[in-house]
Amino acid sequence: NETELKRLVLSFGYDEATLPKDVVGMAKILQSRGARNVLVTEGINGSTLVSEQGEQVYHQPSVKTESVVDETGAGDAYRAAFSVALLEGKSPQECMKFASAAGSLAVEKHGAVPSTPSRTEVEKRYQSAPETEEISVLSTKSGLSSRGIDGGPATADADKDGPFPFLVGSRLNSMKDRPELWDQPLSTPKDFVRRQSTIRGLTCVDFNYPQHFHDWKAKDAKKALNEAGLLAGAVCLRYPAKFARGAMNHPNTLLRREAIDLTKEAAEVANQLGCNEVVVWSAFDGYDYPFQVDYDNKWQELVEAFRECCDAFPHIKFSVEYKPTDENTRFFAVPSTGAAMLLVSHVDRENFGLTLDVGHMLMSGENPGQSIAMAGSKLFGIQLNDGFTRLAAEDGLMFGSVHPGMALEIMY
Repeated sequence: NETELKRLVLSFGYDEATLPKDVVGMAKILQSRGARNVLVTEGINGSTLVSEQGEQVYHQPSVKTESVVDETGAGDAYRAAFSVALLEGKSPQECMKFASAAGSLAVEKHGAVPSTPSRTEVEKRYQSAPETEEISVLSTKSGLSSRGIDGGPATADADKDGPFPFLVGSRLNSMKDRPELWDQPLSTPKDFVRRQSTIRGLTCVDFNYPQHFHDWKAKDAKKALNEAGLLAGAVCLRYPAKFARGAMNHPNTLLRREAIDLTKEAAEVANQLGCNEVVVWSAFDGYDYPFQVDYDNKWQELVEAFRECCDAFPHIKFSVEYKPTDENTRFFAVPSTGAAMLLVSHVDRENFGLTLDVGHMLMSGENPGQSIAMAGSKLFGIQLNDGFTRLAAEDGLMFGSVHPGMALEIMY
């Protein structure tokens, strides 16, 4: 909306004296920084679309309403209707008119969701909506494509910033999916590595330990990586089912010791693979019922276990991946980013930090961008995925498929 546009332009270093006084001028500043088509809602004043490179400018007057009851959700209804019309191949003018009809209906009811109009209601209101005005024509080129208003490269010199700074990998086990698309053997970790090497943009492999090392040794995995032109990103703990009552805080002292030793073994494997990170996610470190565990004692066991591992391998980063709940453990000992950061503080080791999973953050009711900011320099890695924002529900969907704006902020 217009207020957000102004705030965004001011963040670029403009002040009230140098800020353009109209939305078209502010939109063109966004375009100078890489945006393509800029659509701005202006409340009672309607909406304005500045097409790519400012070649065409459209203004849609607002639609008269019976009464304004609650403006909450009007902008959301506008953008949703605009997207529907755009995907249906309508012209920019038709998209804006259709969206304006939806927005005008939304203000006539209370609430964000209850006020969302039906398609039938929008189409009826569309008939009485004023026509979109083309207020500036700088060329005859089309102003809006089916790619939508999603911007282009950040700057014209984006490729001059140097190589991409991160290693990017996929879950190695995902390489066993859709075998009909692969004409080679697909039954061992080596086969999975070979397949992953054919996917453009993937540069590293995260191995599960001990799952991926039952039938070969670390030196064999290293050789397979070299042959595939990939690097080892991290070794990820997957504790066996015998640790169902806990791994590094199991109530049985011997099993707790075994879990700690297994974590150290993973660090040694990381050494042999040439990577410097062990990601620790335990499906079992938690509890199911009230009065089941001594919370302070369980917490202290984790602190001491991680300290031992960090001290034994000071050049290896140990990264805890929290999760609030799942089918194995109703309540995890480390259920949120805040709790994980508290654990980092208590462990108090330079080589101890976090791996944040987008789906797990959504399960916890967190905004991933804020959680990433909280972690700061203690963020050692991130698992990119998506899901519907519902507490305790994990969907494991493609990154950005549900929350594209959130995904953009995560990468920012």
